[in-house]
Amino acid sequence: MPFRLGRILSFALIALVALLATRRGAPLAPVQADEPPFFVIEHARIVPVSGPPIDDGTVVIARGLIQAVGSGAKAPPGAEIIDGHGMVVYPGLVDAMSTVGLVAGPPPGGGPEPAAPAPPAPARAAPPARPAVSQGPEDRPGTQPWRIAADHLEPTDPRIRRWRDAGFTTVLACPAGGMLPGQGSIVDLADGRPIDMVVKTYAAVPISLTPSGNFFSFPGSLMGAIAYVRQVYIDARWYQQAAAVYNADARGLERPHFDRTERVMAQTLERHTPVLLPGNLDKEILRAIDIAGELDVPAVLYGLQQGYAVAGQTAASRLPALVDLDWPARPKDSDPQAPVTLDVLRFRDRAPSTPAALARAGVPFGFYSGGITDPKDTLKNAKKAIDAGLDPAAALRAFTLGAAQILGVADRLGSIEPGKIANLVVADGDLFNPATKLKLVFVDGRRYTIHETPATPRPPAAAPAN
Repeated sequence: MPFRLGRILSFALIALVALLATRRGAPLAPVQADEPPFFVIEHARIVPVSGPPIDDGTVVIARGLIQAVGSGAKAPPGAEIIDGHGMVVYPGLVDAMSTVGLVAGPPPGGGPEPAAPAPPAPARAAPPARPAVSQGPEDRPGTQPWRIAADHLEPTDPRIRRWRDAGFTTVLACPAGGMLPGQGSIVDLADGRPIDMVVKTYAAVPISLTPSGNFFSFPGSLMGAIAYVRQVYIDARWYQQAAAVYNADARGLERPHFDRTERVMAQTLERHTPVLLPGNLDKEILRAIDIAGELDVPAVLYGLQQGYAVAGQTAASRLPALVDLDWPARPKDSDPQAPVTLDVLRFRDRAPSTPAALARAGVPFGFYSGGITDPKDTLKNAKKAIDAGLDPAAALRAFTLGAAQILGVADRLGSIEPGKIANLVVADGDLFNPATKLKLVFVDGRRYTIHETPATPRPPAAAPAN
């Protein structure tokens, strides 16, 4: 009996701790056994992004959240004190579009299917006539919107640690492959289980306009890809209307046929999930703006390396943008004697000026790594944008609060404010200075010490022959 009573009391204590931790809506953060319940960074320069920098400030971290920040913040009893003299504390960086954490996707047609809530209809009416669609295997090429990144996270992906060591604490992880490859999720780059990493499950619907077919199949051209995406949204809206009518009163009505793509895309419309539309060159950006207007959905442009040429039109569209920091350059394995056109040379030269042009035009923008394989090159390429006229504060914002606002998570990350997730970067100087060293990264309040990889010593030069 005493043993059974002890077990009951233990379970009750665990439940009480969980209740207190989640009472304010915050999940119970995973805590390492050897870590203290609180961290306090004292006497550091704090750059909150949401406000002016604080000299000689303090940040208090408790259970994965920022508890207090400012020059007068006090350390609670039992906290581990981190001396911040000579250090600068920044919000954790956000890679606003990435495949980090997604090593391999599910097989085509795989993945769990989310539930489909049926919106009630206020009045009974006949279902609308179904729009004409093609019939055959080409109906849904390159389309798997039911693939949710959060369902396919791989905590063993070695890129997670590499991105974290470069100061990135959060990514928008997006499935790749096909025109509608799935839905992106916002993920924190802490070690642990996938369920502890997800910040926002349904965060974005990335679209690629690269045709999935060929000359003999649909869509085998850019025009076909655009037409196909339009049709998917027409079909999804038809499904919304037909399902609402049928579910309100099914008697005497032909039931809507089942189409997994329509069903899931209708859910993205109900959630107002942002759609990511590609546009890298000037004409592609303008085309993406037109497509966003036709689809009538919340949209975010991505790419925009030639955005310097259409910054005014982009601002007029009132669409936010994600800028690819993998600046155009001559391929490493290309023929050095191959001729290069003046337009290409001009594009390579001016692409880093795009963020400054967007900032001047008032376009909200964030940064993403694109095809960059070494995350440290992402900050180096951001420095090229600064050298091309971008204000350093605007560059930092594009990696933090600006990206968080575009992705709809500014209420929980992107700046150093009480109540937000404790995603922080501690460095010994200006983040965009190549000589600056990152010392600590906090992800969900968990501390990670950054160990610099020692440079491989070069072999001594051979002595010149006599």
